[in-house]
Amino acid sequence: MRVAMIGTGYVGLVSGTCFSEFGVNVACVDKDRDKIARLQRNDIPIYEPGLDALVESNVKAGRLSFTVDLPSAVAGADAVFIAVGTPSRRGDGHADLSYVYAAAKEIAAAMTGYTVVVTKSTVPVGTGAEVERIIRAERPDADFDVVSNPEFLREGSAIDDFMRPDRVVIGATTERAREVMRKLYRVLYLIETPILFTSRETSELIKYAANTFLATKITFINEIADLCEAVGADVHDVAKGIGLDGRIGRKFLHAGPGYGGSCFPKDTLALVRTATACGSPLRIVETVVDVNDRRKRRMAQKIVDLCDGSVEGKVVAVLGVTFKPNTDDMRDAPSLDIIPALQKAGASVRAFDPEGMDEARKMLDGVVWCENAYDTMIGADVLAVITEWNEFRNLDFERIKSLMKTPRLVDLRNVYNPHDVAAAGFRYAGIGRGAPVTK
Repeated sequence: MRVAMIGTGYVGLVSGTCFSEFGVNVACVDKDRDKIARLQRNDIPIYEPGLDALVESNVKAGRLSFTVDLPSAVAGADAVFIAVGTPSRRGDGHADLSYVYAAAKEIAAAMTGYTVVVTKSTVPVGTGAEVERIIRAERPDADFDVVSNPEFLREGSAIDDFMRPDRVVIGATTERAREVMRKLYRVLYLIETPILFTSRETSELIKYAANTFLATKITFINEIADLCEAVGADVHDVAKGIGLDGRIGRKFLHAGPGYGGSCFPKDTLALVRTATACGSPLRIVETVVDVNDRRKRRMAQKIVDLCDGSVEGKVVAVLGVTFKPNTDDMRDAPSLDIIPALQKAGASVRAFDPEGMDEARKMLDGVVWCENAYDTMIGADVLAVITEWNEFRNLDFERIKSLMKTPRLVDLRNVYNPHDVAAAGFRYAGIGRGAPVTK
């Protein structure tokens, strides 16, 4: 089979590479000539564990290529995936579909023979119908179907998510299109992966409903964490106690500074806007969006509180700035709210992140970027863990004490046991673990 993947962002690059690993011939297309040139020399523009090796092996095998020539990639392809960005539209929060619709027009002009056009981008309900209308208007003679096939990739574990997914969702209107998609996902069918065929509209809504439910679960446990602090309970034990209930489950019950990244913030907002426009408002989701925004802004206050109410003239050491570990993605990361708030309160910030500093430099001014975790702590009045990279989970507390001016730790990811940290001579504040702990 031949596939064209339009867009080499996170979703397009990972999906295209993984399809090629399935034995499909994939041409990944992008208008950014510099990005394509980098990919052609195996210089991967995003950080995703294992992706560089997978790209290299499939390029060498002749199954994966990168090009700016959309017509040549689309001509003769069995399936053409639209995997371009759908950011929040400025001003109203709706998904910006301009890139999707522009891609549809270009695909229409380049198609030859029967083609399945697949929306892989996260798009609101009704987008597939509009893509079909655009292509039909451009090419009344074209033989094609439009299919919805949303992605469910977690940054940091995207390859495994694609190769061994919980499910594959395909929204199609004809048996002919469904058969093409079955062939494309044959490898997953053979390992008995659940493949759910639905209408296009249902498929489009499944993606938003899934992300919104997970964002709601995160926000719920964060609010429970606040209550734990007020009553002296431990959110770790609460999460374990409810997560052992099979109806609830353990995943996404980790209290922290709020969700971020490329999906949850824009998808929750887009679903709220879609629901409102349809006259069926989602009050729970509206509250989730509001609570999460306020939470990220409040996290800086935890650091200020542990410094006896003021960080004026103090040095704050920050470990981790990406929205989660194992990615360099800074989109809507809590650090983008926390660090400026600390600076506004008069603090100097020294920070380190294993992969995110290049992106963070573009978004955060006045930060001293350090060579490693311990370098951030030199002369610091307080240490804050914002992103739970593995290398931050087993720090040498005696060494930290020798570097810091004052041994204080604000653990926004609950990486450490409060009593162990206190026993090492630190003042400690976590999330949902009662009042700050001292020795």
